[in-house]
Amino acid sequence: MTQSNDSSARPTMKPWIEAIHAYVPGKSKGSDGRELTKLSANENPLGCSAQALAALGRGGDPARYPDPDATALREAIAQLHGLDAARIVCGTGSDELLNLAAQGFAGPGDEVLYARFSFVVYEIAARRCGATPVEAPDADYATDVAALLAAVTERTKVVFLANPNNPTGTYLPRAEIERLHAGLPANVLLVVDQAYGEYLDEAEDDGGMALAAAHDNVLVTRTFSKIYGLAGERIGWATGAPHLVDTLNRIRGPFNVTTSGQRAAIAALGDQGFVDQSRKANGEERDRFAEAIAALGNHGLRAVPSKANFVLVLFEGALTAETALGALAEGGYAVRHLPGQGLPHALRITVGTREQMDDIARILRNAAKAVS
Repeated sequence: MTQSNDSSARPTMKPWIEAIHAYVPGKSKGSDGRELTKLSANENPLGCSAQALAALGRGGDPARYPDPDATALREAIAQLHGLDAARIVCGTGSDELLNLAAQGFAGPGDEVLYARFSFVVYEIAARRCGATPVEAPDADYATDVAALLAAVTERTKVVFLANPNNPTGTYLPRAEIERLHAGLPANVLLVVDQAYGEYLDEAEDDGGMALAAAHDNVLVTRTFSKIYGLAGERIGWATGAPHLVDTLNRIRGPFNVTTSGQRAAIAALGDQGFVDQSRKANGEERDRFAEAIAALGNHGLRAVPSKANFVLVLFEGALTAETALGALAEGGYAVRHLPGQGLPHALRITVGTREQMDDIARILRNAAKAVS
């Protein structure tokens, strides 16, 4: 049988897939190919726990498949957080689980709702399953619960909420999360994305896990990529009602968390001292950097209040984000510019070491003075 060269005869992409703009990771090189200090991906500057690193080094038999249910890892997560292991599912990073949440509960004709300036994966997850992504207005770069509720329609099936939010770093307190959940129809899934949850102090618990334990329409996701420093291993987890976990288990990839990843994550959970150290160091340097940006307010720079391990810096004066991005690259740093997310006037800067943050503040100060 002769194959036609007619392009109309080849497999065609679904229109909702064609509408996806592929995820663009944070850069680590300059335009000239020079390696830069990478503060564009919200990685932990302290690396990972020595215990997790040792667990990775212990090796294993690469010819054998990993535990498909990540049983020991789920039990370790459950023990630390006071959860039922049967109500936990693990994934290839929390990204897989976010996509599965949309895929399991939404499709063509449905809507997936989230706040403006939310994690870019939410739009991808919506389009990937043929649903319509819907953005609710923000409140000065923060999530506006009233706006989210006002945007709910009979077609809404999933609501994504990152808390703290990426890329803004903003945070909704427990009462606001509860207000959002109370205002949603019972058939709408609320996904509370706590990728940066470990950076919150104990008193700042947003109550997401309590909601997930008590209700049939709340799913909480977390990751080992941020404070645990295991981004390269791609490990995430989610908890919710049994039927939610069952749905994700039906469609997740088989053997989706590697043996080494499971082993490292268990070891990381056992070293909460490293987590506490990372939280403390991050809070100190984040607050110092925010103060340095506030001192440049007369030059039009503003830091959005952050509870995460990054700061979104707004450039509202003579110094533009593009110029600042170039100055930082020239100084040896890669940070995140997000014009594709409606933030052409902002840079998301991961909190690094004290020396790095002081150097970045110096570069921005000099750049602001140069254009004033």
